[in-house]
Amino acid sequence: MPDFCAVLFDLDGTLVDSDAAVARTWAAWSVKRGVDLEVIMKVSPGRPGVETIAELATGLTPAEVVADAEENLRLQEADLDGVVAMPGALDLLASYEQLGVRWGIVTSCPRPLALARMSAAGLPRPPVLVTADDVVHGKPDPSCYLLGAELLGVAARDCLVVEDAAAGVHAGRAAGMTVAGVGGVAGADLDLASLRDLTTVRVRPAHEPLTRGCT
Repeated sequence: MPDFCAVLFDLDGTLVDSDAAVARTWAAWSVKRGVDLEVIMKVSPGRPGVETIAELATGLTPAEVVADAEENLRLQEADLDGVVAMPGALDLLASYEQLGVRWGIVTSCPRPLALARMSAAGLPRPPVLVTADDVVHGKPDPSCYLLGAELLGVAARDCLVVEDAAAGVHAGRAAGMTVAGVGGVAGADLDLASLRDLTTVRVRPAHEPLTRGCT
């Protein structure tokens, strides 16, 4: 396995366990719009909420789609009950900070929601944070991960993406990055039982560059 120059993490389901809060919000929207909750939970992971709403509630006007998405975000920002760090996340990020490893978070959340969940889970502020507010198209479009690599100053091919959802796996691979999947997500290049498995993956500190790309 090659060394990597940087790691780009998804947030929800990867670094932060927010499943219960997300499910509560979608359950309320399911009742409001009469969309089957099981279908929602299959389509929504890893994607911006506005895209999920537009896809599943085709009878809504564009203004109604935006209004529903904004309401869902308000509910999620206020509902941090049970939002905690995923097993191994805090220790892993602390080790990256100590070693000087380049890392960032690339999430489909808008920035205020991402910051709220990171704070609730006790995560350190990442050197780079790419949110839904920073790109035109969300995952599975690769632009979010390409922006993350650019902001870290690392070539896409030298980045490791860590994801838990199919949309994120597709985004990372389309960006030309190696993808590690947590919890058995299909299509990943590497399978991780948990974030603790990442301790066996070599990531070069910023002061120890690779000739092929790290700067």
